[in-house]
Amino acid sequence: MPKEMSAGGIKARPSSQDAVPLRAAFNARTISTGVVATLFGCTGPAIIVMNAAESGHLSNAQTVAWLFAIYVLGGLISVLFSLRYRLPISGAYTIPGAAILAASLQIIPFNEAVGAFIASGVMVLALGASGLIGRLAHWLPVPIVMAMIAGALFRFATGAVDSVVAAPWVAGTATLAFFLTGRLLRSVPPVLVAGLVGLGIALWLGQLQPADVNLGFVMPEFTAPVFSWQAFFAIAVPLTALVIGAENAQAIGVLMAEGYEPPINHMTIASGVGGILAGLLGGHNANIAGPMTAICSSEQAGADARLRYGASLINGVLFMLFGLFAGAAVPFLLALPKALIMVIAGLAMIGVLLGAFQQAFRKNGACQVGAFVALTVAMSKFSLLGISSPFWALLLGVTVSALLGELGESRAGRRSEAGA
Repeated sequence: MPKEMSAGGIKARPSSQDAVPLRAAFNARTISTGVVATLFGCTGPAIIVMNAAESGHLSNAQTVAWLFAIYVLGGLISVLFSLRYRLPISGAYTIPGAAILAASLQIIPFNEAVGAFIASGVMVLALGASGLIGRLAHWLPVPIVMAMIAGALFRFATGAVDSVVAAPWVAGTATLAFFLTGRLLRSVPPVLVAGLVGLGIALWLGQLQPADVNLGFVMPEFTAPVFSWQAFFAIAVPLTALVIGAENAQAIGVLMAEGYEPPINHMTIASGVGGILAGLLGGHNANIAGPMTAICSSEQAGADARLRYGASLINGVLFMLFGLFAGAAVPFLLALPKALIMVIAGLAMIGVLLGAFQQAFRKNGACQVGAFVALTVAMSKFSLLGISSPFWALLLGVTVSALLGELGESRAGRRSEAGA
């Protein structure tokens, strides 16, 4: 098959893609898969963002601006990449990054966090433009990054358990619906079903109080950025590691697994530009999304891999609509019982946690002790110099691996794999 090379030297798409009309990419399979990806991204993940906003004591208007930024820009990334490369590349935001912010925003003012969002976008853009992604991955072992993610997000799993204990009817029934859906209805997002079931039970028990919540449209309130070293190390550095080491890496991996050859540098550059623009609007990084790309590039989107980009187009347009009407969605979500929000957030993190643990502690994997140190530090409430635990998890994990010689073993293993 002839190759069409992008400016970065990576094949953008097979030249035969041009012969496929755009309208052919819209069929029952691609449309339904795009909707599934949207439902996944607009339920549990949106609640995780709201949980972080609540931790930082943000106003409704600031929360609306955050959702507007990440969903509109994330959707725009999906649309642009799908049309340009005819590949099922979806954009959204880093879900683990939003979860980590729930802890950071408790000690860092939001205007400084916004400055860190922009700084993270600049770093991602610089890495993409310079082609240094491979060097960064070589320097920062994936097991340590994944262990940091697992440790930082594990509290969502324990929070889900606490919610079931505190509200067994609402949270417990939602949890049961989640697992039954995963077993019986594999084409339906379990998180969506869990949310609907929990909402129905809450309505039945009278635990929703919409009269106390303004259901009118809330205009976004943008926050002027302030740059500080404290926020840079506590937020910008971990976010950059997550965008590069989790979201982009996952998206690139699943695309290659499906037989595509993605434009790696261009995907990184787009994630950097999205991070800068999202920060200016008051949201954290808008970037290439691993989970949504995985859904849209899967066989659920159809047997003809050339047409699956239609799923990402649908996903992108629906994300943009959700972001535009976030003002109406936020007051409704605030009316939900806290136990339901926490259990849905925890359930939404199961896949991310499993993947993070598996990549951090693979059998005969590299940097096992360093990854364990990163995991335990990230799970703790450790804070030093005003910088929260995710940054220290990365730093201490790498330091311990270096002291034990694990970094050298990791590099030797990579050279061996490359030679094979």
